[in-house]
Formats: sequence, C-alpha cells, structure tokens
Amino acid sequence: MNVSIVIPNYNTEWLLKKNLPLVLNAFKNPKNRIVEIIVVDDASPDASVAVLKKEFPEVKPIRHKVNRGFSAAVNTGVRMAKGDLICLLNTDVIPEENLLESAFVHFEDPKVFAVSLNEGGYSWAKGFIKDGYIGHEPGSKDDKAHSTFWVSGGSGVFRRSIWIKLGGMDERILSPFYWEDLDLSYRAAKRGYRLIWEPGARVEHKHEVTMSQLPKAYLQRIRERNQLLFIWKNLTSPNLFRKHLIEVVKRAFRHPGYIRIILAAFTRVRPLVKARAKEKREAKVSDEAIFARF
Repeated sequence: MNVSIVIPNYNTEWLLKKNLPLVLNAFKNPKNRIVEIIVVDDASPDASVAVLKKEFPEVKPIRHKVNRGFSAAVNTGVRMAKGDLICLLNTDVIPEENLLESAFVHFEDPKVFAVSLNEGGYSWAKGFIKDGYIGHEPGSKDDKAHSTFWVSGGSGVFRRSIWIKLGGMDERILSPFYWEDLDLSYRAAKRGYRLIWEPGARVEHKHEVTMSQLPKAYLQRIRERNQLLFIWKNLTSPNLFRKHLIEVVKRAFRHPGYIRIILAAFTRVRPLVKARAKEKREAKVSDEAIFARF
C-alpha cells in the first residue's frame, strides 16, 4: 500500500512555510510509502499558492476558485490522489519523520477504514450519548492501539476505496467545518468498518491555529449547529432519537438563544432528510451497539 498526503489550506501561508519542510522529511523516508503530497488551497486571499509553487516544487498544488470549506477541500484532494491510503494533515500539524511506519499493520485487516495518529496529549476517543446528545471524550492513554470513536480529519490515515464508497466528507450538510470527520467515522462504523488509534504514529497538532482567524461566537454557532445536524442525520435508533428530540425541546426552553441554533440547522433539512434515509437503509450496526463499545 502507498500513501497520498492531503493537506487542506486556507490563508495560512506562514504555516506552509513552517511545517511543509517537516512533511517533506516524512516524504523522504521510504518506510512511510508516501508517493505524493497534495495541498488543496481553498481560494486563499494570501500568497499560499505562490509560496507552494516557488518554495515547494515537490508538492502538488490544487486551487479552488471559490472558498468551499474544509470538507470540500479534503474531498477534492482525495479525488485527485493516487495512493491506496490517504493521510490527512492540517497545516498546523507537525509530523514525525516516521509518522506512518506503525500504521500500516492495521490496514492488513480489510475492515479497517481509518487509523488516527497520536497527537501527543490526546488519545483514542470514547463516544457516548448523554441527555439525548452525542459526545466524545479522550480515553485512557497507554502505549497500545485502541478502537476509537472517530478519526481526526486533521491527523488521520484513511483507506481511499472505502472513503469513495462512503461518499467522503459531507460537504453539503456540514460545511464549512466541524463534525465532518466524526460524521464520516460514524457512518463507517455503522457499516461495520473499524477505526483504530495508533500510539506509534506521532504528530504534534497545534489545534485550531487556523480557526483563530474567525470570531469565537461564529465558531461556537457552527459547532452547535453541526452537532445537531450530525445527530439528526446519523442517530437512527427510534428510542435514542426520541430521547434526543425531547432534550432539544428542553434545551430550547432553558436557553432560548438555542432556538437560533435549531433554526440554523433547519435550513439544511432537505438534504438532511435524504441523507438520513440513506443511513437507515445502509447501516449494519445499531447506534446502541456503537456506544456499547465505549
């Protein structure tokens, strides 16, 4: 198996200059089996594309003419990639030179869809449902590989054939960002695929360095809206979904400002209904079984 590295970029010229040399060090290590590095620029207003062409001729740049969001940028890179596996790295991720060597063993199992890289202070993710809402938290960290609730779209390795089969990240419902990697992971798990966290595949992730350019209130609204969209799309258990709807009503009464989040989610209800029907039709594993693992 060989690997394509895909890096989505928006307006982070300085991070490309800082971190791409370290990605190239990993590229030069034959044990990582990297055949290409693709940077998908999402119509950045800065000089990102010019920097790529001038300073990093080894990198394949792809540019969106208009800004389409994180999911669309990633999907473009995966469509254009030639590797059997896709390693997604955000521009604020610093990889170790041997970052992929320990990940390959997991892909010997054809049911493994994705492997999450070890982001230092983080570990595998434990999924849960509480008060009608789906959430996640770090599991106990050790030096052993572990099943995980989701694999990060900023530091994970994905089997391209399954990615294509799943339709990739949901750019129609979850753009511009947040919850798209959880959505992809959850859809894969409900179809019977496996998700693994590998402690030996190390990176350093300066989380949300790129997001700091945007207002915090806006980011919070998108995060909460997309959490609702994720649940409405993927939680197909009648019992669990009924409990969720009750809690949505309670939350709206306790916090009237939350009505704004609900209304924002409803603007995407048309594609959501179609996507939910597909999840009901294609799921092989119940929601209850997914959460029972953790």
